[in-house]
Order: sequence, then structure tokens, then C-alpha cells
Amino acid sequence: MAVRPKRAMVLAGGLGLRMRPLTLDTPKPLVRLAGKPMLDHVLDRLSAAGVETVVVNVHYLADQIEQHVKSRKKPKVIISDERALLLDTGGGVAKALDKLGADPFFICNADSISIPASTTSLTRMAAAFDPERMDSLMLLATAANAVGYDGLGDFFMTPDGLLKRRREREVAPFAYTGTSLAHPRLFRDPPKGPFSLNSLWDRAIEAERLYGLRQDGQWMHIGTPEALEEAEQMLTSGEFYF
Repeated sequence: MAVRPKRAMVLAGGLGLRMRPLTLDTPKPLVRLAGKPMLDHVLDRLSAAGVETVVVNVHYLADQIEQHVKSRKKPKVIISDERALLLDTGGGVAKALDKLGADPFFICNADSISIPASTTSLTRMAAAFDPERMDSLMLLATAANAVGYDGLGDFFMTPDGLLKRRREREVAPFAYTGTSLAHPRLFRDPPKGPFSLNSLWDRAIEAERLYGLRQDGQWMHIGTPEALEEAEQMLTSGEFYF
């Protein structure tokens, strides 16, 4: 039976150092892509997929993000304040668990954009998520479907979706797109303070409870001004490939 996530976490507290000079006075989630802040691309996509409440963490230039989402109604946005200490990806979600509820929820990076801007991948994730077998389901892309990504891949995936990490000097076919669907049990007994989601994913891999799903369409990792320009050109030209 498919899950129907109503809540999500958007990670928006990073410093955006690789996006400078664009992020000297603007937080990275508010940098515009095709006339709209990247954060709004992510929030609109979540709302279209049925998500009603989104927790957004803030740290760098936090006032700007708070003001930007203040009047947002769909989805409703709750701020998780990390002004005093940026908690990294895992610590940020762990801090917000009381706002995310007891059911599976999406976790999204604020700089990962999918096109076409449809709900297809999110609804496929919800349909594929099996709480009995999975602690987390990750949305993955191949290099052929990625813009702004120049890494060696992150994961190998079995036919039934079970994930294994790429080892040093290996090249893996799938890269993490910055979108996942997590069961709260993934955060059982988390480390204290700042920590990366990677530590929890490694624990899930060891328990054979980390799964992947190949995404539809194009994935844009907007990590640098050059990647932003490339994504802008693709969105305005409509020249996508799948």
C-alpha cells in the first residue's frame, strides 16, 4: 500500500560558498532560476505532490528566507532555526523531527531541481516506498540525466532497488539527486550535534534498508554560477533530454 507523505524537510541552511558571488548578499535557496527562487521550485513541486507542511531550516542570511516564506499557504512552511549552529544535513533533520511527525516524509535539498517540474518522481517514490523493508528511498539520476554534476556517481543499485555505495576509485552509475523519502526510524539514536545524513544512510545500507528509485526527467544540481547558467539556458530553450 502506497504511503502518502504530507510533510517534508527542505535543507536550506547552507552557506552557498561555491555559488559566490551570487550568495554574498542572497542565501542560495533564494537565488533565482528562470525567474523564480530555487526554494520556490522545490516548494511548488512538493505542494503539487500533496505535501501540506514543509519544515525549512535556516542559518545563513536566515531573515531573508523567513521573510520570503512568511506568507506562503501551500505548502505551509515551518522554520527550523539553526542560526546559532548549523547542524549539517542529518543534524538539521534530527532537530526538526518533532515537526515532521510519525509518518514517512520527503527530504529535499534546496538546490536540486527536476524538470519537467512535475510530480511524477515524487508520486512514484510514494508508491514504491515499503515501510516494512525501507528506512529510506533515494531518488537517483544517471550522468546522462544530470546537469551541473561532474562526480563519479554515488551508488550501485540491484534490480530490486537495494543500494550499495561506490568505493574509492570506482565509478557508479547512479547519483543522489538530493531528494529522498525517509521513515522516522532512520533517525533512531542519532549522533549529537551536527552530523551528515551519510552516517544514517551507511547504517541503513549495512542493514539492507536503503533503496533507490531512478528518477524521470532531468536533474539539475545548481551548485555553481556556471551550473545555474546552464540550467537557465535549458529551461528557457526547452531543450531537455530524457
